[in-house]
Amino acid sequence: MSEHPNVMAARRMGEAMLRGDMQEAASYLADDVVWHMIGHAEPVRGKAALAESMAAGGGGASINWVTHDVVGNDDHVIALGEATATRGDKSLVYRTAEIYHMKDGQVTERWAFSDDTAAINDFFA
Repeated sequence: MSEHPNVMAARRMGEAMLRGDMQEAASYLADDVVWHMIGHAEPVRGKAALAESMAAGGGGASINWVTHDVVGNDDHVIALGEATATRGDKSLVYRTAEIYHMKDGQVTERWAFSDDTAAINDFFA
């Protein structure tokens, strides 16, 4: 059985982000995407604002992601995985659920939930 097209789109977007190919990753985002970030009260709104936010980076941290599973349908995709953030000699391993609302093969809204929001906030402060 083949994967749902939205699952394939989410996988490709994530792979592009890991490679640092933000142009390809952006092709899977709606222009008016709403991107909720772990530990932030307000989401980033719009593809351009998200590109600026990502370019600013997480205080010089690099992030590696290992996918555990990705499931989806016509409206949503959920990606489960483990991330390792590294900055200098410090690292943080955390698990997340990435939830994407999809329309026409693009992410229109994203939420992320982690097993340790406080540790993420401390690490990226």
